[in-house]
Amino acid sequence: MKDIDRIRILGDTGSPYTKKMLAVMRYRRIPYSLTWGDPGPVLDAMGMARPKPLLQPVLVMPQLDGGDSARCDSTPIIRDLEDIYTGRSVLPADPATAFLDYLIEDFGDEWCTKYMFHYRWHPAESADNAGTRLPLGHNICLDTQEHQRAKEDFAKRQIDRLYVVGSNKKTAPVIDRSYRRFLAIMEAHLAKQPFILGNRPGAGDFAVYGQLSQLVGFDPTPRAIAHEVSPRTVEWVDLMEDQSGLEADEGAWNDMSDLPDTLRELFKEIGRVYVPAMLRNAAAVAAGESEWETEIDGIAWTQKTFSYQAKCLRWINEQYTALDADSGSTVDAALKGTGCERLVAN
Repeated sequence: MKDIDRIRILGDTGSPYTKKMLAVMRYRRIPYSLTWGDPGPVLDAMGMARPKPLLQPVLVMPQLDGGDSARCDSTPIIRDLEDIYTGRSVLPADPATAFLDYLIEDFGDEWCTKYMFHYRWHPAESADNAGTRLPLGHNICLDTQEHQRAKEDFAKRQIDRLYVVGSNKKTAPVIDRSYRRFLAIMEAHLAKQPFILGNRPGAGDFAVYGQLSQLVGFDPTPRAIAHEVSPRTVEWVDLMEDQSGLEADEGAWNDMSDLPDTLRELFKEIGRVYVPAMLRNAAAVAAGESEWETEIDGIAWTQKTFSYQAKCLRWINEQYTALDADSGSTVDAALKGTGCERLVAN
């Protein structure tokens, strides 16, 4: 492959989705080049339109019909990569297993990011760390005064946005309890197998890893919690960074007829916290409400309405309704009693 054909990644060291996609590219052995920092000026210099909204990472990648386009939504990008590059898939061939992987990926991208954003900007120690480091990731040569100004501006802007993801003093215990339960589940699960759905990583692993790359590798407060609750997860984050040497066949996925109990515990956690948020948000989008409130883990949870997460719920349902009868029954049996079945209730 010529250098000009390499996928170009524009990302940030503090971006969980950048780390997610870098790990996918390494595992799949897809050639890429990486530019750290603000993607906007890079795209402008390339004469490429900025995606709206402009999020990180941006991947400048070949379209299926030729040419380049700039994209920044990791879930569809992963599917596009499957169409462009063969081998070492991160999507299980079995439809029922693939659906569970899709659900886990969505949980990683849309709920575990609440852990990340909360712990980055709610505790003073982590907010100071992030405010200090993130501007330097865009320009390591900032002079002292510029750096201090950028730190203060960036931290204020992000702390003021905590309410957007539902993080506040009232909901902080919900997020903390969920994070600790999630780590405890991962500790027990990783004692049995190296990846979430068996002996090879799926898209769900990379989504969870992306958030944990920050919770364990960037932000001090959640890292201390992870060391206390799940040393296996701490090490797993380092291992997931580069799985390019792993060789695994289709038989490496879990048998759907004999899923480990620890996987069921993960789905119970998803059903406990993420499902009620997804359902209430979708109802708010349908009703034209700008904010919504529901009860999560025994506490009133209020946050801004997200149209994107309503799309996520719709996409989950589209994945489910596309299953054949046998695969649908297999998924129903796996999710029964976890609370996740509410996502696909007719």
